[in-house]
Amino acid sequence: MIDQSVVAPPDSAARLPVRPSAGRFLILAVVFVCAACGLVYELELVALASYLIGDSVTQASVVLSLMVFAMGLGSLLAKRLRCRAAVGFGLVEAALALLGGLSALVLYATFAWMGESRYALIGFSLSIGVLIGAEIPLLMTLIQRVSRQDAGGNVADLFAADYVGALVGGLAFPFLLLPWFGQLTGALLTGAVNVVAGGALVLWVFGRDLTGRERGLLLLVNVLVLAVLGTAAVLVDDFERAARRAVYGDGVRVAVQTEVQEIVLTGGREGPLDLYLDGRLRVSERDEHRYHEALVHPAMRGPHARVLILGGGDGLAAREVLRYRDVRSVTVVELDRGVARLARTDPALAALNEGVYDDPRFRVEYADAFAWLRGRAAAGSGAYDVVVSDLPNPGITPSTKLYSEEFYGLASRVLAEGGRLAVHAGPPGVRPRTYWTVDATLRAAGFGTSPYTATGRAAAFGAGPDRSHDGKNSGGGEGGAGERADWGFVLAAVGRPPAVGLAPDAPRLRSLAPPVLEAGVLRAERTRLPDLPPSTLVHPRYAG
Repeated sequence: MIDQSVVAPPDSAARLPVRPSAGRFLILAVVFVCAACGLVYELELVALASYLIGDSVTQASVVLSLMVFAMGLGSLLAKRLRCRAAVGFGLVEAALALLGGLSALVLYATFAWMGESRYALIGFSLSIGVLIGAEIPLLMTLIQRVSRQDAGGNVADLFAADYVGALVGGLAFPFLLLPWFGQLTGALLTGAVNVVAGGALVLWVFGRDLTGRERGLLLLVNVLVLAVLGTAAVLVDDFERAARRAVYGDGVRVAVQTEVQEIVLTGGREGPLDLYLDGRLRVSERDEHRYHEALVHPAMRGPHARVLILGGGDGLAAREVLRYRDVRSVTVVELDRGVARLARTDPALAALNEGVYDDPRFRVEYADAFAWLRGRAAAGSGAYDVVVSDLPNPGITPSTKLYSEEFYGLASRVLAEGGRLAVHAGPPGVRPRTYWTVDATLRAAGFGTSPYTATGRAAAFGAGPDRSHDGKNSGGGEGGAGERADWGFVLAAVGRPPAVGLAPDAPRLRSLAPPVLEAGVLRAERTRLPDLPPSTLVHPRYAG
């Protein structure tokens, strides 16, 4: 989509193979197509940046601001091409189709093999923006050569087609390209449509005004771009498998793109099982018991007949809850049906969660946790003795609403009297401000809080800001090699802070004992940051 134009004086009339009205319509149709393709490129960069780098708000701001700046620059640079507007537009579209079509492949490749895609992201944002910005000035020159309408009318028509095309491209990206073709093939297909539309307009409608050398050059360039995009499309599956091996290692067993996220399972047959969601390691069989025991068992000290788990579709938190014989029901609220499907059917993951999906006390609700809590709180039904918040870190932008004062206010309304809320709050040693903001937010919602930590295995951290860590992925970690992974938790109850300890009927645990919990409380206190403001829906305070 372009937001700048340079109005050129009408050039000499073009020698068209069609009537002027038809030529004008064809130009507006190409404006529509190019605008749709341009917005797809923008959204593709934003989506990949959020997936590969993290913090969707920051990445979207960087990509869009760079592109808008570059579009203005491209609009100015296009002045030099107006004397050869037809051939200039053809070459611009070929370059845009090549860069936009290959952008997803190159970004994913730099992430997989170099571990860093920020510089490639900046380069593509600027270069694609310059090319998009050059489109309207050249198209304005071309339409004035075929239309007798005044310049103001032509500008209005061009921008109308541009904005409508942007609408179509913006809707096609999430509802057509991503679910049907995926990010890589979707970008390549968009590039092919882009180069065909631009090349056809110039070679057919304005072909009589080109020299033989210009026609040959444009034809050769367009054929080469289509050949490159087509070859990449044929090889995209092999590329994706190789890139996954580079990111996750050689043990990739399952790779599924759901409507919510990409799910990857490695190991399980030979070696420990690892579960990745959107490139972040969420479960590692090596030490997941340390995380889930620390999350669940302190909250089970007290009545625990009815338990609600927010997130946790992998079934591992529910496994720990169901070890208590007097638990009557466990409800899991999971957004992604794909996670639950794998937790039920994948042999390795089902063995790890001990088949909780077959337990008659277990049931799963597929919903957004915030919306589900809001509906349950409004209905005034279902008081739970324990609520376990097993959600991604608040440093991941889509999760911030699940760590807001409003969210915890809803959670308090579904708790029974004397009930406890356990929250996974991120690593206090690495992100103390985020961790203690969770604590401040809970207190602002009326909870008394008891912070504590649990220690995982030594690791070279990677895989982004999440609850498990592994050195295989270099996508922005939480520490350095040889450090020990600290998971931060907050145990909360309405009113007075609950004691951090284990229930008298607690089962035998692999990693948790009263002295371990006492040490975890002391470790958390050593990182305390006082007087932090709470996070709300309208003022999220978690850093990415």
